[in-house]
Amino acid sequence: MTGSPLLNVSGLTRRRSGRVAVSDLTFSLNRGEVLGLLGVNGAGKSTTLSMLAGALRPESGSISLDGQDFIAKPAIARDLIGWLPEAAPLWPELSVDEHLVAFATLRGATRATARKATDAIIARLQLGDLRRRLAGVLSQGQRQRLGLACALVHDPALVILDEPANALDPVQVGELRKLIRERASAGAAVILSTHVLGEVVAVCDRAAILHEGRLRHDAPLHDDTGGKTLESTFFAIAMGASA
Repeated sequence: MTGSPLLNVSGLTRRRSGRVAVSDLTFSLNRGEVLGLLGVNGAGKSTTLSMLAGALRPESGSISLDGQDFIAKPAIARDLIGWLPEAAPLWPELSVDEHLVAFATLRGATRATARKATDAIIARLQLGDLRRRLAGVLSQGQRQRLGLACALVHDPALVILDEPANALDPVQVGELRKLIRERASAGAAVILSTHVLGEVVAVCDRAAILHEGRLRHDAPLHDDTGGKTLESTFFAIAMGASA
């Protein structure tokens, strides 16, 4: 079930490398809702996520997060947002355990609270066998799971995931889907950016499609017809047809 609005985005615009990457982006996201963000390469997904996570400042527009002006007060991201970029930001010389304690501490947790949160997320993501291993020797799939754990260790209200299933095996993808739904059931809002239509159909409540930096589609998914409708809509937009 969705709850009260957590995120409100209005008129976001950003240029990159001399071109408009995102133009006049407007949408909202409720607590307990999972939004799937789709688009072909270059559609503006990563730029959008970077702005929503506070890593990139929009040239115009507004972001309200939990009723606060996020652009004016970017520090609120520390407590409220968990972000997994496409390439997880890890330090090769730190262990899995050290990463998680550091990420929790950077988000304001006391040492004792950070330790408790680290133990909990390690158990949930089944990283116990890896907790003493350095990030620099992890496989790509293991790094991805560590990046996900770092994004979630402080129990954020807004979870932003950019291609989180990269390098995961089918069993781990199933666990990722369960984890996303768990977070939504607990009241978090989740944005899942992916190029896999099936992932959106399997786990999301809504689908949004970006094309050439503009939001071309934003609608709920329905279990009986959502997959077929989303697929046809996506390819119509990608091919430049009217959706």
